[in-house]
Amino acid sequence: MNPLQKSPLNYKTAIILALGISLLMNVLFLIMFFYGRDAVLPSEAERVRLEFHISNAFMHIFFNFLVTFLLYSLNFKLLRSKLFPQRLKWLFIVWTIFICTPVLSYICSSIQIQFTDLGPYPKRFIHGGMFRDYFLAIVVLLSSQLIYLSHKQQKTVLENETLQAEYMKTRFMALKNQVDPHFLFNSLNTLSSLIKMDADKAQEYVQQLSYVFRYTLQNKEVITLEEELKFTLAYCHLMKIRYGESLQFVQHIDEKYYHYSIVPLSLQTLVENAIKHNVVSNKQPILITFSTSERETIRVINPVQPKKDAESGESIGLSNLSERYRLLWNKEISIKNTGGVFEVEIPLIS
Repeated sequence: MNPLQKSPLNYKTAIILALGISLLMNVLFLIMFFYGRDAVLPSEAERVRLEFHISNAFMHIFFNFLVTFLLYSLNFKLLRSKLFPQRLKWLFIVWTIFICTPVLSYICSSIQIQFTDLGPYPKRFIHGGMFRDYFLAIVVLLSSQLIYLSHKQQKTVLENETLQAEYMKTRFMALKNQVDPHFLFNSLNTLSSLIKMDADKAQEYVQQLSYVFRYTLQNKEVITLEEELKFTLAYCHLMKIRYGESLQFVQHIDEKYYHYSIVPLSLQTLVENAIKHNVVSNKQPILITFSTSERETIRVINPVQPKKDAESGESIGLSNLSERYRLLWNKEISIKNTGGVFEVEIPLIS
């Protein structure tokens, strides 16, 4: 379970807070008595013996702890309760705590009196204990609310992040699923044309195509550059069966980037985009280059040889690829068109 999903309003927290507060109060009390007792209690007749406070320090700590722990436990139980509307819960907690505080204070003070010689001061001891315990009740109320509101805010943030992650994953898979049917449609068109021209090449094309489709059916969000290159080269081989020497590929890939991550079908999308939007013929052959850079990116470059009926604007494949990178890593791909050369640079994720 995520630590933010587990409520801190439990007995363990109550024990830690109660112990810390009781120790702190008694340390401050002893410091005051050692260094400020003359200023606080100037009259010898009004002063309770110092030996009494030192000898009973542990008793004070225990009963302070007991009262504080019980107040925290009650407060936490009320905060976790779903029996009351949120607007009434705070009011109910305040009234309950302030009713319970004098009862607990009186009981604890009465027990202490039985084991302590206070002389003529038992009532003053009870009144002082009640004042102390009301102060503790205020500390408990405020600190409990701070813990409750802080946890509630963290839980809300976590839930929002979880919902956002689920949305991103759903959106990413929707985009990925757009790629597969598009690729299938184009591949079947190519195969149909190839069967009419060359049956032997069509058979080779089918064999390569089976590997390509096994790759596209993988349900992975990311893949290594080495795996993506292997698939892309298989796809390039399919295209060369169709276009022959009119289509050439060159790669300058540094092997140190093989283990880097990349979005599946990203390089294939760029190859497909280059073939789709440019003339590929014996008179106008096209060279597609793959190369890595020290900026931890991979570039795909091809000459611009636009078809007469080419559509203007960014292709669906490029916009799809850009959005997948934004959703997955919040990174942008670089697209440059100088008029003579078209270059796309994709970040590699280490």
